[in-house]
Amino acid sequence: MKMRQVYLDNNATTPVDPRVFEAMRPYYVEDFGNAASIHTYGQKAHCAVEDARGQVADLIRARPNEILFTSGGTESDNTALRGVAARHQSRGNHIITTSIEHSAILRTCEQLEKEGFCITYIPVDRKGMVRLDKLKEAIDDQTILISVMHGNNEIGAIQSIEHIAAMARERKILFHTDAVQTVGKIGVNVEELSVDLLSLSAHKMHGPKGVGALYIRRGVSMNPLLFGGSHERSRRAGTLDVPGIVGLGKACELSNEALEAFNTRVRALRDKLEKGILEQIPDTVVNGSRTERLPHLTNISFRSVEGEALLISLDFQGVAVSTGSACSSGTVEPSHVLTALGGNQKLRDSAIRFSLSRMNTKNDVDYVLQILPGIVERMREVSPLYRAG
Repeated sequence: MKMRQVYLDNNATTPVDPRVFEAMRPYYVEDFGNAASIHTYGQKAHCAVEDARGQVADLIRARPNEILFTSGGTESDNTALRGVAARHQSRGNHIITTSIEHSAILRTCEQLEKEGFCITYIPVDRKGMVRLDKLKEAIDDQTILISVMHGNNEIGAIQSIEHIAAMARERKILFHTDAVQTVGKIGVNVEELSVDLLSLSAHKMHGPKGVGALYIRRGVSMNPLLFGGSHERSRRAGTLDVPGIVGLGKACELSNEALEAFNTRVRALRDKLEKGILEQIPDTVVNGSRTERLPHLTNISFRSVEGEALLISLDFQGVAVSTGSACSSGTVEPSHVLTALGGNQKLRDSAIRFSLSRMNTKNDVDYVLQILPGIVERMREVSPLYRAG
């Protein structure tokens, strides 16, 4: 009998919505023109790109000409940080970010430090919320950019972006947010958030991999990351991935339509899963905030259980989860996000991230709650640390 398959690693990537795939299909085979060409083939492609630009803008309440297409969240983050740093270094060399950012931000900041920039990493509290008092203290006359992620990819903590943006605006500092995990899942309005730059990615909301966008508020000046042709108003050189961009646009359109349902139905599934785990399995704890967080994610530690071993055991039963960021898989380092929260190292090593999508069902949750208690119990039976209490 075929094993049931349950995918609960949607913060790593999501399955492509069939409607997205169908929207993309013609631009691989029939309307395959280069969007920069002036003939009919090219103009069909160009129109498709501009339609998608409008769909992305609609989702985050921006203007279409404020949307820059990229290859994904990592390029968007790199473009924002390096583009602002290069353009504004004559005014200052100080950048502020946080200790729980995605590696696309942290590794870029490390490289900028090597190039002479000063980076301040703001700590978070036990719930994963940025210490606003520390952030305010860190701002000085050399600060040219603040970058704080909207929703954390490991624990789901949603930051007070509006308050941070107000601090930045008061000092005439540009503000960027990595919203890869929030766009398409909760309402994101760039005017209400008052951000200058915002990163998003298609494959986190049932779109294709390898395509994303960077919102750049009208009037913000920055250098391009890539040089070559005059594509994207000379802000990003390179032939546009028309099918991917069409897929991103369609994914944004569908996510826009489903936002309210996502916030209610998927949240209810997450809460059912979390409640069932905490009730059925003793010595478990939810990492991060239980309130100010994304509606589809829970990060839970299982005392005296090794996280990687639990992940593999669940995989053998057809359930896909994560121990943290997919971009950090294969490393032996503990999660920098959970480390930033403080607490017991062994609990951090036993953490599992469950992330749902609109394609998950009640039956998926029921299946996990059926098999997970037994798996944890068996693992603890052979754990001398657990038996010792």
